[in-house]
Amino acid sequence: MAASSSDFRQQFLAFALAQDVLRFGAFVNKGGRKTPYFFNAGLFSDGSSLRALGRFYADALRASGLSFDMLFGPAYKGITLAAATAIALAENGHNVPFSYNRKEIKDHGEGGDIVGAALAGGVVIIDDVITDGGAKREAIERVRSAGAHPVAVLIAFDRKERGRGELSAIQELQRDFGVPVISIATLDDLATFIDADPALVVHAPAIAAYRATYGVQ
Repeated sequence: MAASSSDFRQQFLAFALAQDVLRFGAFVNKGGRKTPYFFNAGLFSDGSSLRALGRFYADALRASGLSFDMLFGPAYKGITLAAATAIALAENGHNVPFSYNRKEIKDHGEGGDIVGAALAGGVVIIDDVITDGGAKREAIERVRSAGAHPVAVLIAFDRKERGRGELSAIQELQRDFGVPVISIATLDDLATFIDADPALVVHAPAIAAYRATYGVQ
C-alpha cells in the first residue's frame, strides 16, 4: 500500500538513513561548502532499495496531483529511476510509458538517441537530485524538441540551498523554464525528521546554522 501524503516524506528519510544514503557529520559538498549532512542517492544500489525508491517516487508524483502521460529518465541515473517509478505506478493501477536517452546517437537499427516510448504528451522528467541544473535543462529542451510538454521534474531530495546567486538551481530552473520541480523530500522535511528523533536532534543546530548561511526560501 502506498504511503499517505502526510507520512511518505518522513518514511523516505528514514529509509534513506537506513540505507546510509542520508548521513550526518562533517562533509564537503561539490561546491566546496562544509555541510553537516550528506545525501548520496547513488547508494540506492540493490534491487530491494530500488524497488522501494520507485514507490517513493510514485508516492510523490501522486501527491503532487499533476496530470501526466509518460516518464522520461535522463541518462544515466534517470534511466533506472524512471523505470522503477513506472513499475511502482503500474503496481497501483497507473500504467504509463517511459523512455530514456542515450548519451550517443545510435546510427543503426532504430537509430536516434531515445530508447523506449516516443516522447509525447505531458512528460515527467525523473532524476536523483539537481546540482547545477544543467542536465535537467538539457532534458527539458530534449522533451520540447520532440514536440512533447515537460510538466514537471521529479527528484529525490531538495536541499533548498543557494547556488552562485540568491536562488537555488531548482528555483533558477523553474524561473527559466516554467517547469515545476517536485521532490520526495526537502530540507524542511529533514528538519522535522531530526527534531522527532532523540538520536538525531543533536544535529539540528548545525543544520540550522548551515541553512541560515546558504539556504533559500
